[in-house]
Amino acid sequence: MTLLRRVLDWYWSFVDDTWADIEFAMERDPAATNWLEVLLAYPGIHALMLHRVSGALLRLGLPVLPRVLSHLGRNWTGIEIHPGAQIASPCLIDHGMGVVIGETAKIGRRCHLHQGVTLGGTSTMRMQRHPMFGDEVLVGAGASIIGAVSIGTGARIGAGAVVVSNVPQHSTVVGVPGHVVAYYDPGDDTVLRLPDPEHDRIESLELAVSELRLELRRVRDQLEDGEARSGETAAG
Repeated sequence: MTLLRRVLDWYWSFVDDTWADIEFAMERDPAATNWLEVLLAYPGIHALMLHRVSGALLRLGLPVLPRVLSHLGRNWTGIEIHPGAQIASPCLIDHGMGVVIGETAKIGRRCHLHQGVTLGGTSTMRMQRHPMFGDEVLVGAGASIIGAVSIGTGARIGAGAVVVSNVPQHSTVVGVPGHVVAYYDPGDDTVLRLPDPEHDRIESLELAVSELRLELRRVRDQLEDGEARSGETAAG
């Protein structure tokens, strides 16, 4: 009876988590028109469902089968999630093709990942070696977050960014390597922009080039005036 109760508890938890994922997908994706479409046609939902099954089997200590289910899910959805990864509900893997989530990754509630995202590790040791997310994290397409870095609650990772260090809460990160370019107030979503060193350097170079062009024009005008005067003197 105890085993049956545990199985039933897990089943209802699985149903609740899946429904929460569906509702979150409908909240975040304007293309989602109804829950049945999301359940049947969203690979991110399918990948998360399979992950919850493989994760439960891994926690029971079953060998091989959890990884086999993960492998089947990868072939079916194009999304690779190690059974050991911890993913809170709700979560949205949007489109999802090419997403890779490593064994020790931890993802908080209401996180939104786009296609091509990699949560990878850098260590070969059996330890925490993958990223750890707070809640409400948004990761753009093609971003790579590498190593046991902490991504703060409400952080936004820009498309194509490569993040190799911790990210503060409610910040926006872009670039390779990723760097913080803005913070925002979660109360009213006001963006508080920060200086961008790369942009500042480019702007200073553009200003220097403009000044050099003006100086060259001034020197050229002086030379032309000098040549004109020399010609008048020779003619006289």
